[in-house]
Amino acid sequence: MELGVYGLSAKATLGPADTARLARRAEEWGYRSWWVGDHVVLPSPRVPDSPMAPTDPILDPLVHLSFVAALTERMELGTGILILPQRNPVVLAKQAASLDVLSGGRLLLGVAPGYLEPEMAAVGVRVAERGGRTDEYLDAMRQLWSAPEPEFHGRYADFARVDAHPRPVRPDGPRIMIGGHSPAAYRRAVARGHGWIGNGRGPQDLVRHLDGLRKAEAEVPRPAHLGRLEINFMQIDPVETGPDDARRYAELGVDRLLVYPLPLEDPADVEAFLQRHADLPR
Repeated sequence: MELGVYGLSAKATLGPADTARLARRAEEWGYRSWWVGDHVVLPSPRVPDSPMAPTDPILDPLVHLSFVAALTERMELGTGILILPQRNPVVLAKQAASLDVLSGGRLLLGVAPGYLEPEMAAVGVRVAERGGRTDEYLDAMRQLWSAPEPEFHGRYADFARVDAHPRPVRPDGPRIMIGGHSPAAYRRAVARGHGWIGNGRGPQDLVRHLDGLRKAEAEVPRPAHLGRLEINFMQIDPVETGPDDARRYAELGVDRLLVYPLPLEDPADVEAFLQRHADLPR
């Protein structure tokens, strides 16, 4: 099991000096991946389902990860997650390939359909379309990353007689991590993702998610080229992860355990949190 860091593109940790210091410290302390979330806009006034207040600052994930890529050498760079239906898939394929090339193939592209209706409405996406768009966009981007003559004809994406270079470092594009805790998300992870990413309040929640993924494996086929489904998990309550829980996560087969140093109000507290968790058993 590897350790990853989550969420440091928001609130008090998003400035360039703090990002540079924390990213270098994380790599020095043995963290193997650096993950960030995504909100183009936030509902104002805040709605019950919104994880952030409308005035909470959060950087664009790919811009932030490009900055971190230039500061580090080994850490994988993950979106956990990027709200895929809100992005143009042709533009995103170019952005993701560019970051992957500049980082030496370190991009982990985590995606999910999203759920905040005001945010989707602001970019012209209907909530009812988010699942279909997610599936189509993944297929369209893979065409641009790997097909000799990219072509895609769907309801939400349509192109032919175009190409896009440079291609990502991996022949089939960046590794795709599918986020979510619904039966549809589990099926999407099995059918379309190299891995799954989720969160919960402890190992007991992960057990429930793993059961959902096993059920999905019985319902949809998994393409052989995707390999074994990787498991990425973040404990959110309590935010402190103890050694016993870390050992349990490893026993359950977690590939990357992500720590999230909430409340992100003081960069010094975040740094101390990362140092405390760097020696968790794996």
